[in-house]
Amino acid sequence: MDEQKQVELEAAAFRTLVAHLQQRTDVQNIDLMNLAGFCRNCLSKYYVAAAAEQDITLEYEDARERVYGMSYSEWKAQHQTEATVEQAAAFAATHD
Repeated sequence: MDEQKQVELEAAAFRTLVAHLQQRTDVQNIDLMNLAGFCRNCLSKYYVAAAAEQDITLEYEDARERVYGMSYSEWKAQHQTEATVEQAAAFAATHD
């Protein structure tokens, strides 16, 4: 596989992941962090970093909007729930 095709496939996989996370609003970021070690905010940061590598300025909030499919404040108001004691404990155990 040539490098261009690899980039295209990786981009398609990323778009599919983002679309999946936009649909699965029931999955909270803390769940993602506890199980996979990354969340929607991490993906937003990766997006900003990738842009910077290409000398493209992309604001973090703009990247978040691309990942969340709406503004972060809107997503929080519509979908974010309070972390349970168990979720917070699991997060604290792996992110001290």
